[in-house]
Amino acid sequence: MTLPTTMKAILKAERAPGLIYVEDYPMPSLKHGEVLVKVQAGSICGTDIHIYKWDEWSQKRLKPPFVVGHEITGVVAAVSPDVDHVAVGDQVSLESHVVCNTCYFCRTGRAHLCEKTQIIGVDRDGGFADYIAIPAQNIWKNSPSTPLPIAVIEENLGNAVHTVMAQDVSAKFVLVTGCGPVGLMAIAVAKAAGARAVIATDVSRYRLDLACQMGADRAVDVRHEDLISIITEVTSGEGIDVLLEMSGAPSAINEGFAALKEGGEAALLGLTPGAFTFDLNAHIVFKGAVVRGIVGRRLWETWYQAHGLLESGALRLDGLVTHTFPMRDFEQAYQTFMSGSSGKIMLIP
Repeated sequence: MTLPTTMKAILKAERAPGLIYVEDYPMPSLKHGEVLVKVQAGSICGTDIHIYKWDEWSQKRLKPPFVVGHEITGVVAAVSPDVDHVAVGDQVSLESHVVCNTCYFCRTGRAHLCEKTQIIGVDRDGGFADYIAIPAQNIWKNSPSTPLPIAVIEENLGNAVHTVMAQDVSAKFVLVTGCGPVGLMAIAVAKAAGARAVIATDVSRYRLDLACQMGADRAVDVRHEDLISIITEVTSGEGIDVLLEMSGAPSAINEGFAALKEGGEAALLGLTPGAFTFDLNAHIVFKGAVVRGIVGRRLWETWYQAHGLLESGALRLDGLVTHTFPMRDFEQAYQTFMSGSSGKIMLIP
């Protein structure tokens, strides 16, 4: 197969808000242990919005220019000579965290905490492009029958699976605060894992409707409804056993912990906009609450868990991808995502 020398790509080109679409970005070259993937689709994540807006986190972390995009699926187009477990033609999804395999965390089974992590589309070229080069160890092989809207969200699904599976949710009352795409997937995962009932909160009617589609037993618009009263009703006064915080909104975090019963468990994935006032004594210490911070996916345990849920049929994510755009129309795609009137948004070359 003869490969081109240039490709189309979406770039973070400079240290300023916005992105650009180019048609002559250099093709990636393969290094030791890498494979070249011809991109079939990518999906937009909240991190991509941080990069687009050039917020405080982006200013401290990013070093433009680079190709953006880290939720990617495609077909293997070429492999390095030393790679023998991945072959040309394999249908794959990509784990976005490139880890070192040698640090303390990698060597103790916690590679998702690798102190030298490089994230594609953040610290190195990503996949909103025609091709991406990535270490072969970051490849997850899919069945050729895997639908594109599922293959493209598998990486992001891992965040939801990791958050839900960090504690036992079976037969528990679960509160999901924030119905962005990961929150929506967390609802479906919690139901697949046997949750007694799932209550979901947001301020977007569109996403609350999607929450019901994903299996929420009650979707609460916290602008107009009293969450604590509804939780008392749904749980017959028991309260919430497990809080899955996906929004990063200080008001949602405080209300979620207020709803958590004594001895309850909380898993926090959402990123806050900054420091805020939080009653540690009332919300955690005197409740005897167990609180976990969630980052990335457990490599590769979470991928196997997600695959098992999908393959068993227990987890259905039909309708989660609500919009598809060609990559050249990324501006419209990003604006649609930021409007709150979408689920996952898929970009295709």
